[in-house]
Amino acid sequence: MRCTHMGAGVVLALAAFGLQIPAAAAADDSEVHIEPWNAAPGSTVRVSTGACDPDADYGKGFSEVAGEFHLFEGDEEGVLTGEFQIPEGTEPGSDTVTLKCPPLTKVTETYRVTGRSPSGSVDAGFGPAEDTGAGLALGGLLVTAAAGSVVWKRRRATGDRP
Repeated sequence: MRCTHMGAGVVLALAAFGLQIPAAAAADDSEVHIEPWNAAPGSTVRVSTGACDPDADYGKGFSEVAGEFHLFEGDEEGVLTGEFQIPEGTEPGSDTVTLKCPPLTKVTETYRVTGRSPSGSVDAGFGPAEDTGAGLALGGLLVTAAAGSVVWKRRRATGDRP
């Protein structure tokens, strides 16, 4: 019976991690790619799109915060890329970017303008704050496994068996 309860807990924990994968994949369905998605005043924002005609080698972009910018052929075939700088003193909020290119293609995307950019990682005694998605998922899995083993050992030690 204990194995059934523990197995159910492990399956639920793994299912919770598995549900995060489609949400992350669905977030990248846009025709416009903006990097970084959360940009601070003074930083350079890079915009690219594959929505234009594959033979197009030029397009125009407009940011509500930064104004007009140009799109040129990117590193990949059929992708136009441009960049602009967010002016210093821009208030935090959202900014909409509109891209126009042949043949009569117009696409828009919104990204977030944050406050001032941080000046380093938090010194918590564990090294720099450079977490990756895989590292966070592995850490969550380890915490779940540790909590499960504590509950299992506690029930075993006290004799609370059904």
